[in-house]
Amino acid sequence: MSLLRVDATIQGDRSASSALADHVLDEFVAARPEVPVVRRHLGRDPLPAAAWQAAVSGGFTPEEDRTADQRDALALAGRLAAELQQASGALLALPLYNFGVSQHVKTWIDLAMAGAPTGTRLLEGTPVVLVTTRGGAYGPGTPRDGWDHNTDYLRRVLADIWGADLTVVEREFTLVGVNPALDEFTELATLMHKTAVEAATEAGATLAGRHAA
Repeated sequence: MSLLRVDATIQGDRSASSALADHVLDEFVAARPEVPVVRRHLGRDPLPAAAWQAAVSGGFTPEEDRTADQRDALALAGRLAAELQQASGALLALPLYNFGVSQHVKTWIDLAMAGAPTGTRLLEGTPVVLVTTRGGAYGPGTPRDGWDHNTDYLRRVLADIWGADLTVVEREFTLVGVNPALDEFTELATLMHKTAVEAATEAGATLAGRHAA
């Protein structure tokens, strides 16, 4: 039994997604201190981008004919897939970058898929909290409504393809206070932040309860 936490921020200590995920984790650990937490930070320690191609090509190559790069990539892909399958719960802090998932997250997803037989539901029935943040606003009626190609993609992968029991915690306008052009939205952003922290705290408690069940 373990909780897998994956972060993908490139913002270090300034990360809004990691800060929000910390609320989830704090609540979880307070309730389930005996559950070990396995951590992977895709932004700080990115996976090699070329590994996916090597893993895919290696999968179609007889074992005795594989190159060293193909063997290494397949071994990495297998470890990533096993990490997901072995987790009894997961906390994924995956922010929106440039209107979609970051290259680090896409590489992680692609490699995990390459590390298991086609169609394997790597998170079948596993309680998963996805924390995602956006610098601006992308909701209905905003100028960038429909520009968020991160959240729906992650829902498709985590829930529909991998079978996770998914809870999504979202926060928008994280660049308010950073970008002066957004200063007029300070009050709204403060409310969004408060609401997101409350949702994260609730998600952490629920995640802990599902582990206890």
